[in-house]
Amino acid sequence: MFNIGSERVILVDANDNEIGTEEKLLAHKLGRLHRAFSVLIFNSQGKLLLQKRAEHKYHCGGLWSNTCCSHPRPGESLKDAAYRRLKEEMGMDCEDCEFKKVFSFKYCVDFANGLTENEIDHVFVGISNKIPIPNRKEVSKFKWVDLDELKTDILANPTHYTPWLGLILESLDKHNI
Repeated sequence: MFNIGSERVILVDANDNEIGTEEKLLAHKLGRLHRAFSVLIFNSQGKLLLQKRAEHKYHCGGLWSNTCCSHPRPGESLKDAAYRRLKEEMGMDCEDCEFKKVFSFKYCVDFANGLTENEIDHVFVGISNKIPIPNRKEVSKFKWVDLDELKTDILANPTHYTPWLGLILESLDKHNI
């Protein structure tokens, strides 16, 4: 049904303390709390780089989302994982750009296909004017968007976006970012 290999996610408690690992798909089937990250890349004009997830993704395929997101591998730091996935998904090497973790939040969303995202999501923000070269296995399209226009469109068309993107944008406002 889903092709996500035998990747493992880091299971955590409510305080983000590691309590073990689980095969990625099984963790999502069982709704186990695990560690994740999201990356937001802005350009020098303040526009956010969005990706449209590939249609075949195991959930939220075809929806617009933040620049990239994923899970750190066991033994991998969050920042290293964020750099890795930014390169794997968007073809961007941002190790030389401004890049920092700005906040974390917990969310849980059940999907119609029986999977659940139950994550503590660590959000990184970076600034880059590099042109992405997306991996078509991960990303079908990309675009740079004005944040206020994005927030308005998410309110008008919430089903066009991943559920966590709206939560991230709300938290950006709370953290004055």
